[in-house]
Amino acid sequence: MKSPGASWFLRHVGPIAAAVLLCTASAAAEPSHGLSAFGHLKYAEHFTHFDYVNPDAPSGGRLSTIGVQGIFNTNQATFNSFNGYVLPGDAPYGIELLFDSLMVRAFDEPDAVYGLVAHSAEADEDGNGVTFYLRPEAAFADGTALTADDLLFTFDTLKQHGHPSLTGQIRDVVTAEIIDLHTVHYTFEGEVTRDLAIRIALLPIFSRAFYEGREFTEPSLDVPLGSGPYTIDAFQQGRYISYTRRDDYWAWDLPVIRGRHNFGELRFEYFRDRTAQLEALKVGDYDLREEFTASTWATGYDTRAVMEGRLIRDVLPDDRPSGAQGFFINTRLEKFADVRVRQALGLAFDFEWANANLFYDQYRRTNSFFENSDLKAEGEPTEAEIELLAPFESVLPLEVFGAVVLSPVSDGSGRDRTLLTQASELLDAAGWNVVDGARVNEEGE
Repeated sequence: MKSPGASWFLRHVGPIAAAVLLCTASAAAEPSHGLSAFGHLKYAEHFTHFDYVNPDAPSGGRLSTIGVQGIFNTNQATFNSFNGYVLPGDAPYGIELLFDSLMVRAFDEPDAVYGLVAHSAEADEDGNGVTFYLRPEAAFADGTALTADDLLFTFDTLKQHGHPSLTGQIRDVVTAEIIDLHTVHYTFEGEVTRDLAIRIALLPIFSRAFYEGREFTEPSLDVPLGSGPYTIDAFQQGRYISYTRRDDYWAWDLPVIRGRHNFGELRFEYFRDRTAQLEALKVGDYDLREEFTASTWATGYDTRAVMEGRLIRDVLPDDRPSGAQGFFINTRLEKFADVRVRQALGLAFDFEWANANLFYDQYRRTNSFFENSDLKAEGEPTEAEIELLAPFESVLPLEVFGAVVLSPVSDGSGRDRTLLTQASELLDAAGWNVVDGARVNEEGE
């Protein structure tokens, strides 16, 4: 279940500039301006900007909000390091704004990336490698050139010392080889290599010169040198961090950047207590908050600031592929191995009652791990899907070939007798019988 197709936002009214703060597979074996794991790119080679941005959006202004989930070790309550790419330490939210990558994601495609530091990429014929061709004009914030040597340093450093979430992604990328000053080739191994080019394309790029004499693996509050659109302007450890938009950023006119990164200043506030965090919003200590708690959204904003229009309470539609929250069953445990047991638990969970009585009717049921995407199963399988599944018919459940399985809908009473009766019958059939008021198996567990 999740919020009802929207995010809950509150913002203070003021002269804030519009912004789009958005920053992915393998293609044919010839240089391409982008990569797509599905083999198709929406944007042609000479596109001018992503469709979802306003290329003429004004720049400037200031946005102040709270530090929320970010890369890897980001702590919502504090920070103690500006290196968010190693295991030790907690980096502040937004630190990735300091670093460019070879390519950047297009958020209106399932899985595509387009050139930033690299103007193009070329996949090996056998799919076991990729070559990136760098833009000669790419540069770090101090004006020094970004070259293939920095790519090699980044790869070797992350491969050896990076956060496990990163090293796991590039585990099967075995080597990086400098071809010339602006060309790097990466070699893959293993059988599942389709996404490796994209993973390399999205890695942050570090300056070899900056880290000479510095220990990459240790937490540090030295402001790192990056090539991205922002730099750190001011901070107080554990209290706030402020990023300033770089007027001299080398990539402002590139199609993948045009219309993005518009705020002149981004400031993230940190609070150790959620109550203090909420109250600070009400008195205007920061501008924008995304609310994740249904009860707080329903009851926590009955304030004069909202009534007078100084604090706007709004719901923004969210049509992106969504995540889910709920109860996840460990199917490796023997007691959950029988599908009838899992079906019974699903029937016994009264979502309609819980939503009305616990969540203020703020949630809607999800029926897929791929909700809001083309990968979500709906209705009956198509002829093409049946053809794809046919070779595996002997090992697949019959339900796969029928109408999509949907979550049960209760009468909202909390004791839907029809659904509970079905659940009881399934548990009986699975060998979980009622003995002295409790359901037990043959071993009495």
